[in-house]
Amino acid sequence: MENKKEYPMTQEGFEQLQVELDELKTVKRPEVVEKIKVARSFGDLSENSEYDAAKDEQGFVEKEITKIEEMIRHAVIIEDNGDKNTVGLGNTVTFTEVPDGDKESYQIVGSAEADPFEGKISNESPMAQALLGAKLKDEVDVPLPNGNSMKVKIVKID
Repeated sequence: MENKKEYPMTQEGFEQLQVELDELKTVKRPEVVEKIKVARSFGDLSENSEYDAAKDEQGFVEKEITKIEEMIRHAVIIEDNGDKNTVGLGNTVTFTEVPDGDKESYQIVGSAEADPFEGKISNESPMAQALLGAKLKDEVDVPLPNGNSMKVKIVKID
């Protein structure tokens, strides 16, 4: 029996993936097919860079479709457990660097919807791993990319 990877995600992330898949199938795929058709009309395919580029793009689009379909098929929707005292998957955690750092907030999501620029970090990231299971007002050592760590105090869990 084969174990399939599960993709934890919020309902919002799941819906976003469905929109992206629909866009790829109904807009992007037909555009690429048209590009290939036009490039074929130029004649000799062995020296046709437009055809080669269109076929490369088709490969990329089909790979993305397959990847997103797999993620949707094995999605596990993160349910809000209502616990605002313990950091869990789907929570937004606000912390300050000890002793006197600025406040930072991150939502802990599955890797499929992680986007650090949007304040969403993967549950598989070292920062999330350090925060998961911590309680409100706990001080936690969060590993940094340079091998050091920083101590943070959890001030809010949503």
